[in-house]
Amino acid sequence: MLNISNVSKHYEKTKALDDVSFHISKGSCFGLVGPNGAGKSTLMKILASIIHDYTGDVFIDNKILTPEQKEKIGYVPQDICLEEGLSAIGNLSLFGKLYGLTGKKLKLRAIEVLKQINLEKRANDKVSTFSGGMKRRLNIGCSLMHNPDILIMDEATVGIDPQSRNYIFQMINRIKNDGRTIIYASHYIEEVELLCDEVVFIDSGVVVEKGAVNDLLKQYATPSIFIKGTPINLDKMKQYGDVVSKKGGYILSTNEPLQVMENMIAYCREHVIELEQLELVQPRLEDIFFSLTGSELRE
Repeated sequence: MLNISNVSKHYEKTKALDDVSFHISKGSCFGLVGPNGAGKSTLMKILASIIHDYTGDVFIDNKILTPEQKEKIGYVPQDICLEEGLSAIGNLSLFGKLYGLTGKKLKLRAIEVLKQINLEKRANDKVSTFSGGMKRRLNIGCSLMHNPDILIMDEATVGIDPQSRNYIFQMINRIKNDGRTIIYASHYIEEVELLCDEVVFIDSGVVVEKGAVNDLLKQYATPSIFIKGTPINLDKMKQYGDVVSKKGGYILSTNEPLQVMENMIAYCREHVIELEQLELVQPRLEDIFFSLTGSELRE
């Protein structure tokens, strides 16, 4: 569906993307993971044909990406782009007209999208009266008006309530089940892990890893335990395996997790350490990113 080949982009002396290459399969939900400033938004704007001055090539269905192919792509920016003084259906109609929809076709499509985003009861209300979650859903709806094959979503759930987030997740799954391709970027790594089939890790404009989510979780699976308590001697833990700090405690990677847990319990009892948490942990995408880059995902 989408091939990104040796794409690079500079902003004066800053290299936002450096020889980025990967493939996105048709009908998949593809995750972009990286800290702020990694180059994710730049890449998405290139794919959405907003940024044109870059080197390398982007192919859609084996054809070079051109501005004329915009009709195949829907773009949901991180910042909400709505006219606050217009109604929900007014905003949908505005964006539909930008993609060439007119007359009865425009009206029917706006009504159809209102149902998709669960805002038909607020169709004629001004956006200025909407909650953050409603605006996010309408923002997505505007990108769907021209029925695109590819939907690019940049931080689509920032600042919304759990109910709206869950509804957006349901929308994404429905869109994917319709055979469309979704490119999804989020700082909430658990969202990427939940929604996406494939993922690429980007750090400082460079691809550091890519592949199917399940394959990466298997590839980087290392028996680990999480321990949290007061006070914990870090040097003592290092004798049992590799240790990294996380969420007020430590992740300890070891080939003998059960034995290490027994040793840590005995150690805490002997040294009167208040043990708050001790458990086996499964690898997560955020842990993989940390192991590859040494960087926390949120910077």
